[in-house]
Amino acid sequence: QVQLVESGGGSVQPGGSLTLSCVASGLTFETYAMSWYRQAPGQERELLASIPSNGGATDFASSVAGRFAISRDNAKNAVYLKMNNLKFEDTAVYRCNALSVVGGVYEYWGQGTQVTVSA
Repeated sequence: QVQLVESGGGSVQPGGSLTLSCVASGLTFETYAMSWYRQAPGQERELLASIPSNGGATDFASSVAGRFAISRDNAKNAVYLKMNNLKFEDTAVYRCNALSVVGGVYEYWGQGTQVTVSA
């Protein structure tokens, strides 16, 4: 059974930092591209950052470029999202996503972790 478990969310003041973690199990982690998404109430889900299976070139949404960083540790089956200079508008549920096209298309989601930015 595949599981993606996020952690590290919480409440933070504007300008603060948080690091989210997502640990995967039940899959061959190193064959999956990993991404972070978020969704705020009443808004569409937003793709924030992606990192390929080999940990190469990353990609970021313009809303978080320069403030967020994504990294992965294949030895720990983990992907991270380091968030700096957080803003009110970063408040959302953050979810990790695993996607592989090796031998078919396989996609999995974590349950999400809440990030709240408030004064």
